[in-house]
Amino acid sequence: MAFYQSIKNSYRYPRGDAQPGQSGWIADRLLRLRALLNAEIVSRRAPNSLIIGSWNIRHFDGGRPRLPESFHYIAEIIDHFDICALQEVKSVESMEQLMGLLGPNWDYFINDSSGAGRGNHERMAFVYNRNRVFFRNLIGELVIEKGALPGDEQIGRTPFFASFQAGWFRFVLCSAHIVFEETEGRPLREDEIRVIAEILKDRAKDTDEVHVFIGDMNIEEPGDPGHRALTSNGFEVPDLGPTSLTGTKHYDQIAFSGLQDKTEMLNRGAIHWQEAVFTDAEMEAYRDIAKAIRRRRKSGEGFWDFHTSIQRALAAGEDVGEAYSDWEGEYSSWRTHEMSDHLPIWIELKVDYSNEYLLGIKKRG
Repeated sequence: MAFYQSIKNSYRYPRGDAQPGQSGWIADRLLRLRALLNAEIVSRRAPNSLIIGSWNIRHFDGGRPRLPESFHYIAEIIDHFDICALQEVKSVESMEQLMGLLGPNWDYFINDSSGAGRGNHERMAFVYNRNRVFFRNLIGELVIEKGALPGDEQIGRTPFFASFQAGWFRFVLCSAHIVFEETEGRPLREDEIRVIAEILKDRAKDTDEVHVFIGDMNIEEPGDPGHRALTSNGFEVPDLGPTSLTGTKHYDQIAFSGLQDKTEMLNRGAIHWQEAVFTDAEMEAYRDIAKAIRRRRKSGEGFWDFHTSIQRALAAGEDVGEAYSDWEGEYSSWRTHEMSDHLPIWIELKVDYSNEYLLGIKKRG
């Protein structure tokens, strides 16, 4: 269970429930979010199953600083998974802040920065609950053979993989953030997806393990070239619905290959967090905070100093800056920098095959 004790810190979270950032406000939104997650995941979950999640968290945290309350909402969502692949990680410090809210039973791995250009200085991470999943001591990045991609290029954001086990179920997760902008003569989205899928398909056969290809694949709709690059390589691709906040694009996917007879999917979905936090109805509540963030950010100012100064200015009724020219039009985009422009996705898999194992022994004996 995610930690909530810090919300009682009155220096960082003023008391009250009428305004964003206040302890009561955050607690109320966490209760809303928990109700949504309980309805979609917890209440329907089978005993001893595995929940695998994936989330592209927009510029985490390499743009403007997120509000402290946003970290609590992000942690609450991830805490309802057993393991989660994160894409678009920009800050190790933000990962550490997130882990502090998840608690000591959670651990994580993070890869190196992918550098400039197509890499966009991004990292990827695996976050997992050690009470449900354990690491099997294999971790790395995929290197593509010469000639596999146009121009002998590597994939822009190097795919990150690691091996885990939950119950009787051994699996390898490979997280990717596929290129978005396509340039003639350079690898297309479908090219990057294809070469990763081919490698994982072969490894699944060689190791007799399930390989899960997960992440932001920038697939626009089922049946497009990127989607076909998965299915043509034998991957099972559950329909998770649109995963962009606009509800129009199927960017994020969880696909798996290998041991299909031992990969029983029980449930799946995408978390529409905007129904519980940063809702459309709360647009006016965040107007002045958005103005203050835009005006008051100072280079080198610490995270808590920055946000505490904003709270004090708002409480004192100070002028916090010029209004947005079109806040009604900009709010939907603004909130994606607090949460994301992608929805978190998840699948539930069966991991307890002990009955089948014992039945096999019985038949032989």
